[in-house]
Amino acid sequence: MNIRRRLIPGTAVAAATALGLGALSACSLTSAAGNTGKFDVVASFYPMAFLAEQIGGSHVHVTSLTQPGQEPHDLEISARQTAQLEESDAVLYLKNLQPSVDDAVAQSEIKTKIDAASLTTLERHGNEVGGHAAAHDTHHGEESGGRDPHIWLDPVRYAQVAQGVGKAFEKADPKHAADYRKNTAALVRKLDDLDAQYTSGLKTAKGKVFVTTHAAFGYLAERYGLTEEAVNGLDPESEPSAARVRDLERTAKADGVSTVFYETLVSDKTAKTIAKDANLTTDVLDPIEGITSKSHGGDYIQVMQSNLKALQTALGTK
Repeated sequence: MNIRRRLIPGTAVAAATALGLGALSACSLTSAAGNTGKFDVVASFYPMAFLAEQIGGSHVHVTSLTQPGQEPHDLEISARQTAQLEESDAVLYLKNLQPSVDDAVAQSEIKTKIDAASLTTLERHGNEVGGHAAAHDTHHGEESGGRDPHIWLDPVRYAQVAQGVGKAFEKADPKHAADYRKNTAALVRKLDDLDAQYTSGLKTAKGKVFVTTHAAFGYLAERYGLTEEAVNGLDPESEPSAARVRDLERTAKADGVSTVFYETLVSDKTAKTIAKDANLTTDVLDPIEGITSKSHGGDYIQVMQSNLKALQTALGTK
């Protein structure tokens, strides 16, 4: 291949070089996980990053290991991300959600390791949670036995985690402890208000059963007196059995279910197939594992409010 070259004036070269160095420096500042001059926190995925940013405010620099649009359950830690962990002041993660993160944290010498799962209580959930689930499911326990990590979808449990994270930040960075306490209290108030919105918003629901493709909403169902019937288990991409699909169709008919919910980060094919066969509609119920352009809101609070509206529509609130 022939490439034509022409001479570039020395001043232009100097300017381009300066511009390139400036861009590189800016990129390094935004992508680096350590040595930023702030309290550097590596978060495993969005719900942890949201907590770190809300509590840390201007004193923290937060780097997420899971990129927007990436399914967090599938994350495999890269060598670069492992290095980021070592350079940081703290890591905030949720044990048993992302095995590669658990392994990297265990091997890391980072001083402050905050496991969100240790800051609240976890329960064992299968495909069905809450209400009268057991009365319907002849295949109950198809994917039960694992402790459900989706604690952030219960505002009450998420507030408990926030309080624990705040205390960990205070201990690790005592210089800014007062601000961390103040920010934690503000976040807890937001979560308490969100809990109140769900409590009042679902109180008059005609239906109590909702169907999802991913068993992520067990804690939410228990908190607000609902029953979650999930197509798949805790793994959003596992394939449901034919018996499970038949059970769901029977349940939908018996309980007047109108909607099959799917999420934004995983294919909606299964939801649409079941909905078509059972003459139901589909809608989004977002587990908020990441915020993208498809999300119905710009942050955790907004998407949770969108989820509430979707549930109200599907369950027929007065």
